[in-house]
Amino acid sequence: MKTLLTVILNWRTAAMTLQSAEAALREMAGIPGALTIVDNDSGDGSYETLCAEVAARGWDKGETPVRVIQSGRNGGFGAGNNVGIRAGLPDGARPDYVYILNSDAFPDPGAIRALRDHLNAHPATGFAGSFIHGDDGAPHRTAFRFPSVLGEFEASIRFGPISRLLARHIVAQPIPQATTRVDWLAGASLMMRQDVLDEIGLFDETFFLYFEETELCHRAAAAGYPTDYVRESEVTHIGSVSTGMKTWARMPGYWFDSRLHYFTKVHGPAYAALATIALVFGSMLWRARLLIQRKDRGDPPRFLRDLIVHYVRSVSGRGPQHKVTPAPQREGV
Repeated sequence: MKTLLTVILNWRTAAMTLQSAEAALREMAGIPGALTIVDNDSGDGSYETLCAEVAARGWDKGETPVRVIQSGRNGGFGAGNNVGIRAGLPDGARPDYVYILNSDAFPDPGAIRALRDHLNAHPATGFAGSFIHGDDGAPHRTAFRFPSVLGEFEASIRFGPISRLLARHIVAQPIPQATTRVDWLAGASLMMRQDVLDEIGLFDETFFLYFEETELCHRAAAAGYPTDYVRESEVTHIGSVSTGMKTWARMPGYWFDSRLHYFTKVHGPAYAALATIALVFGSMLWRARLLIQRKDRGDPPRFLRDLIVHYVRSVSGRGPQHKVTPAPQREGV
């Protein structure tokens, strides 16, 4: 039977991470493998708390052994998960599958097994992810197309006729009602073939937060390994616990860093420039409509100005400026 390594990344959410681990252990019953909790240099006693609780609950000696390791630095979401993936199984063996789970995500009954079974049944599929819903049962949008110039324009202009015209380029897809192939999935609950990671590499650690799973799925697709959304796998996700995302006053600098790095790495500097122009132009047209229709702006304060300033600083060699920031942070980071 194929082995599975589950990796949960913790950043200052020790109690919730333990709840996530408990749910994952329940769903890993009968699946050979292990669970690794990576403390992403929380600096608040999380590492010590996690180590003590794992030992006190006997998880370190259970059917699915649990270990806690320290990243040594907060390099972001991808870098922290890479620490756990590189560590492999406790006995030094290489797993067949790696499953990354957010510290504020809790697999529902059968969720992990459904992903494992899907990859077993579809050997050409590289990655498989879950249907995500909130603790209130509301579904979350986690299935996406790859970002593009036209996708940036459509998302920023927010105009029905344009959206219908560019329907094939809309990044955020309607929530699938059945298992289907997608471009990329949010990394809250994502299972990956170790063979694929060995071939294409792990998360790009240039990304501190955001776009890291987008780029990894793109790299996998380019190598011939698509990503599937598995509707039978359901996971409860609270969301934004470590991020503070819902209360952002402004879009953080690392989001702009990650967006620009994604477009530049995947498509080149000229395409990244076009994508930024499309986003700026669409945003300006949207703001012109606001003067007439009094709609909700929908963007964080100073978003357009911050986007332009960030891009100018980056291409002039004076940026990016926000690779690491103490807060807010993303789940698990």
